[in-house]
Amino acid sequence: MVAAALVVGTATVIGLVVLWPHGKIVRPRSITTQKTLGAKVTSVVRTPCRIAGAAGCKTIVARISEGPDKGHVTRLLIVGTAGFGHVAAGDRIRVFKTPPPPPGAPAAVTQLPPYSFADFDRRLPMLWLGIGFAVLLLATGRLHGLRALVGLVASLAIVIEFLIPAILHGHSAVGVAVVGSFAVMLVTMPLSYGLGAKAIAAWLGTGLSLLIAVGLAEAFTRLAHLAGTPSEEALYLSSATRISLQGLLLAGMVIGALGVLVDLTVSQASTVIALRQANPALGFRGLFSGALSVGHDHIAATVNTLVFAYAGASLPVLLIFSIGGTTFTDAINSESVAEEVIATLVGSIGLISSMPITTALAALLALRLRGRALEDAAAHAHAH
Repeated sequence: MVAAALVVGTATVIGLVVLWPHGKIVRPRSITTQKTLGAKVTSVVRTPCRIAGAAGCKTIVARISEGPDKGHVTRLLIVGTAGFGHVAAGDRIRVFKTPPPPPGAPAAVTQLPPYSFADFDRRLPMLWLGIGFAVLLLATGRLHGLRALVGLVASLAIVIEFLIPAILHGHSAVGVAVVGSFAVMLVTMPLSYGLGAKAIAAWLGTGLSLLIAVGLAEAFTRLAHLAGTPSEEALYLSSATRISLQGLLLAGMVIGALGVLVDLTVSQASTVIALRQANPALGFRGLFSGALSVGHDHIAATVNTLVFAYAGASLPVLLIFSIGGTTFTDAINSESVAEEVIATLVGSIGLISSMPITTALAALLALRLRGRALEDAAAHAHAH
């Protein structure tokens, strides 16, 4: 098993080297983003709309807090748009320079303010929430919490620095997702759980289950004729890039299944090691059946978590279908819902298959642990 782990680890490193993005990303001209600046609202006043068809307008007085116009006061016009109607004095917002009007534009357009409202500034609340999460994790987990935090940062770095750029460079989204997932396991598992028998069993069990999930996802995506085009973002990408939307859909399924797989496989490996330490007389059958009975409860809870996570993602679509009087069979047949259903079932099957695979691998390794090695393996307890 150590040899198998070394082979898979070496293959992962080779995959990272081969697929690593080199050079600059060619950005299509059709995809452009506005550079925004921070501002603080000082007052909000309701004003009549000059734009035809607008449901209501507000004029915001805001002070620019960064950029060349820092400290300047500007007026912003907000047309009645859902989500932006609750702007109040004291709110922090993001603004962007209003583009120059085209020749012959109507007066309502030529008289627009120099800055336009982009969005609320949500970075500070997210920063405080992130700090609270990190402090709580370190306070409760201590060294294990610190390892988990470092592993989380490393995982995000792999996604940002490798996975997204590699897909944008034209590599297969599925191949990038598989290599990236194995790279995440290669980095996070040793950090969180060490390099012992538990980590080896969990890593191999997760890898095998992830490959099963990939095979199922690819097969049923084709059988169900999923194109990955139900969202506006997907259509936007397809019109501006050569990225395979079906491949992107598969990659999302793979990455979505990774988190729950790691959680279950490490728990199963920990259970086997704990049983072995509590009763060294247990053989393979005793360790396997004992850990499997614990795994049944864990699977029921985790599958529910997975189902409700995907159900929550598709809730707005289901509400629209319900309002429109669409039947359940027609609603579930639509691609936007079918994607979530197939992703849930693929992830759940991968999850269920990971339990006996990891338990068997961990039991085989646990039988070869003696004395101090068994104590060291049990010392790295798994914590959710």
